[in-house]
Amino acid sequence: MDRLVYTALSGLRSAMAAQDVTAHNIANASTIGFKRDVSAAQSRHLVGGQSFASRIQAAEGTLESDQAPGTVNQTGRALDVAMLGESMMAVQAPDGTEAYTRRGDLRISPTGILETGDGLVVVGQGGPITVPPANTVEIGADGTVSIRPQGGQLNEMTEVGRIKMVTPQPDELEKGLDNLMRAAGGGQLAQDDTARLQTGGLEGSNVNMMGSMITMIEQARAFEVQVQLVTSVRDMDLSSTALLRLE
Repeated sequence: MDRLVYTALSGLRSAMAAQDVTAHNIANASTIGFKRDVSAAQSRHLVGGQSFASRIQAAEGTLESDQAPGTVNQTGRALDVAMLGESMMAVQAPDGTEAYTRRGDLRISPTGILETGDGLVVVGQGGPITVPPANTVEIGADGTVSIRPQGGQLNEMTEVGRIKMVTPQPDELEKGLDNLMRAAGGGQLAQDDTARLQTGGLEGSNVNMMGSMITMIEQARAFEVQVQLVTSVRDMDLSSTALLRLE
């Protein structure tokens, strides 16, 4: 009974962890540029003596983020950008480190700093990009930010910075709890001069809502099975205790 109940409890813990990952994906289904988390159950052999030789516990963990691109929705807004290919845009995370995102709903803060829709400072080749008061702000396919100064001519465009874009390999990134990607092991990734973006559109989340809902139902059923197993173990334990009392 001891072995069975611990195996069932590890299954319960694993099922709950899997539901947390799926719920997180569903909650971010409408988040711009969000990449869904992928989780999987793994077996864990307990060691430490002969009594543990046959025990195998279940462990659920987030393996990686699915970097498949989401659907690009056209908005027509000049400061909305969508990364092309596997490229990402560099931003300054709340802790001051350099992080990477595909969220492209850009805006200009009251202090003139280019930032994302959730308030993260966009990093340029020389640091944060400052945008002076202007009649027009344009972002080129290579990330170049240009303005037409107030009172300037229609064809008078001045470059004020260039967005830092990177194209990392999957094993070069790790995802934080804030949904931002960072260089694995710390540090910063190098600028990719060949990276490109398109303006006037936003990349949506790559979460498949229908598939996620089906996964959530399957995980809920798996949780119920583990609960029934724990209940069965309890009933068997009570029956065994009753037999001993009769003796």
